[in-house]
Amino acid sequence: MTRLLIKNGTFVTMDERLAQYQGWMAIEGSLIAALGEGNAPEQEVALATETMDGTGLLFMPGLTNTHGHAAMSLLRGLADDLALQDWLQNHMWPTEAKFTGDDVYWGSSLAAAEMIKSGTTTFVDMYDHMDRVAEVVEKSGLRASLTRGVIGLCPEDVQKAKLADAIQFAKDWHGGADGRISVMISPHAPYTCPPDFIVKFVEAAHELDLPMHTHMSETLAEVEQNVRDYGCRPVEHLDRLGMFSRPTLLAHAVHLTDEEVALLGERKVAVSHNPVSNLKLASGVARVPDLLKAGVTVSLGTDSAASNNNLDLFQEIAMAALIHKGVSGDPTVIPAAEALRMGTVYGARSIGLDGITGQLKAGMKADFIALSIHKPHFVPRTDYISHLAYAARGSDVVHVWVDGKQLLRNGQLLTLDEEKILAEAERSFRRLRG
Repeated sequence: MTRLLIKNGTFVTMDERLAQYQGWMAIEGSLIAALGEGNAPEQEVALATETMDGTGLLFMPGLTNTHGHAAMSLLRGLADDLALQDWLQNHMWPTEAKFTGDDVYWGSSLAAAEMIKSGTTTFVDMYDHMDRVAEVVEKSGLRASLTRGVIGLCPEDVQKAKLADAIQFAKDWHGGADGRISVMISPHAPYTCPPDFIVKFVEAAHELDLPMHTHMSETLAEVEQNVRDYGCRPVEHLDRLGMFSRPTLLAHAVHLTDEEVALLGERKVAVSHNPVSNLKLASGVARVPDLLKAGVTVSLGTDSAASNNNLDLFQEIAMAALIHKGVSGDPTVIPAAEALRMGTVYGARSIGLDGITGQLKAGMKADFIALSIHKPHFVPRTDYISHLAYAARGSDVVHVWVDGKQLLRNGQLLTLDEEKILAEAERSFRRLRG
């Protein structure tokens, strides 16, 4: 079995100590075998079948993007500067209705290429034609938690077919791609799925022993509609329907009361914070400091390239560290280290990968990235935690590994044909708009 020894690197482990040091790391198969400060011990040098000089590189856990719609990369720049419902109903949904499986494949491939090149090693995706997304994950080498998102505003026979499709996808792909694919169960949102339909998804999640994922309380209008339709706000609504009896990841959760924050903490619900998308759509700013205090695991998502408009999770890390300072008037909230945890450790925890990915630690999966720090914005060498949160960007990433396999070398994709993806994605967009 190949054993890679990386020497002379700078390491930010994101473990409990938040260690940052000059040192070495050994990778054997899909796992981190050992790591430490200073020079590698002679026994590690002897065991190595391959050696890499990490001089000028910073190694850290790969980033985890916990909410997105990868295929919507095809819609980047199509309809900017609009309110969410206008954007969805008049621009996104009509165009998405024309998507074929091939469109989803090439849009997801475009997203995969962008994510790898900017340091994301694990992503959550909610969409349609999910078999094609799974194919992209399998080919790209990425790790992913995939889910067939279902909108229930349709006749009962169509609802049944959609639910059956979601269940079959889960059965076909959970544990797929050599274990890199896991699956969640996803009614799209409380305002797009009738209550009895959501209950059927909860029942399916129990039967399949899978977590759940949904959009919730993204806009104030959505919350108000929930009160009009069902007599309560979305958190109470979903709790009554049993969703929180399963491990649940909520996307957005922007508009919450104190009681709702406390309830999410009690139910051990996780939240995917999507600061850039929420700002662009003027949806609001989630109460992340309060959620964290309540014990909610808060991670980071980009949403889609149609509402962001990129998939650079370093931008989300910086935004998460900055926006809550401005909103609260307290510069101590969401410090750099906490923002980085949201993009790594907390991201892994929110999708059931706690202790598996999100840290550089012996025995954990070798999902890690290397950034070039031979750049002006990494000098002086004061505090790499600070530099990663406030100065780094996805374009600093030069190498990426997932499951011990290198996906990016010197900025070049190794598992995907970038030129073909760019051409096919452009061709798909032209057909959709034709």
